[in-house]
Amino acid sequence: MEKTSQKYNTYVQILKEELLPAMGCTEPIALAYAAAVARNILGDIPDRVVAGASGSIIKNAKSVIVPQTGHLKGIPAAVTAGIIAGDPEKKLEVIANASPRQIEQMKHFLEETEITVEHLNSGITFDILVTLYKGTSYSKVRIAGHHTNIILIEKDGNVLKQQEPDLKEQPLAGRELLNIEDIWDFINTVDINDIKEVLDRQMEYNWAIAEEGLKKSYGANIGKVLLGMSGNDLAVKAKAMAAAASDARMNGCELPVIINSGSGNQGITVSIPVMVYADELNSSKEQLYRALALSNLTAIHQKTSLGRLSAYCGAVNAGAGAGAGIAYLLGGSYEDIAHTIVNSLAIVSGIVCDGAKASCAAKIASSVEAGIFGYHMYRQGQQFFDGDGIVTKGVEATIKNVGRLGKEGMRETNEEIIKIMLGK
Repeated sequence: MEKTSQKYNTYVQILKEELLPAMGCTEPIALAYAAAVARNILGDIPDRVVAGASGSIIKNAKSVIVPQTGHLKGIPAAVTAGIIAGDPEKKLEVIANASPRQIEQMKHFLEETEITVEHLNSGITFDILVTLYKGTSYSKVRIAGHHTNIILIEKDGNVLKQQEPDLKEQPLAGRELLNIEDIWDFINTVDINDIKEVLDRQMEYNWAIAEEGLKKSYGANIGKVLLGMSGNDLAVKAKAMAAAASDARMNGCELPVIINSGSGNQGITVSIPVMVYADELNSSKEQLYRALALSNLTAIHQKTSLGRLSAYCGAVNAGAGAGAGIAYLLGGSYEDIAHTIVNSLAIVSGIVCDGAKASCAAKIASSVEAGIFGYHMYRQGQQFFDGDGIVTKGVEATIKNVGRLGKEGMRETNEEIIKIMLGK
């Protein structure tokens, strides 16, 4: 791919847009960000809070521990953290610098302040509306479409900012230019200097939280369970390290990660297994950069047709991306990569997303396993064919089917999951 081409520059830009740092599960952090902005606009600590969120936000914020809060959980904790310790300038790292004193203040605020959580039925999958009250004064901030997309700021009846929500759920550079054949061309021809900085940060952050997840006890300790079963197996180690990072992230670890497609778990899944294989295979740093670019862009491409939040588990896409990256490190061709993705999606596309919590780590392990297994299937002359369920001839057609399944077919499933989680 020519370095001067629009497509080349778009692919580089997509990586820069998507591979961002975030501390804690991104849905609670988006709530904290909205609350921090609203507090700044209000100019004071509120005495009453109303936090509205779409069902998918509630699903992903209800059960996860918010970092930098002393292990507080859920939506009230997320908005409280943003109010007490949030720095809006830091966006998805909005509560990264919370002090011990502020954490104590959060606990008192939660005990003493009326915080109401409301289910927003706007028809927008990603929708947050935080309203803060202080006496007769109020401030209101709405985020819609994606995690930092503020579409409304209001204070005491005065609209300070207003725009239509981005229903496409896609920021900036054109995702419609993504396809597996061109991604393959890009990762084989890209000037490493154009992607090095963003991938170095992904490797540094995500590996650190994986090591942390294995050191301490987090969640269901899926990574430790896997290593206890078969610690010397390379595929098991790849699954375990990714699971350990998710264990830590979902259960209060205060280390940041580099996200993919708006998700820390997906950022973990596309990167850590590829790093494990590169280390074991003694791959060059250049090979690792190219493999990570392939894994990241493959996951982003799949996720584009699904949307940011649905009943379809995003780890499945990320696991297929990791499988593609690993296949590259093992010397795979374009055909190997394409069949790895199709085989992987055929195996685990039934995994549902029932919110952010400890079991995400196990779903990541299953998705990474499917990615690795999908590659070895094809290398041994085996594959799933056109007409095998949702599999259609060609990798792009199969990806399109998965997008349709997740975004349209599982719409009702998503609503039922939300009802179950809300006890309805």
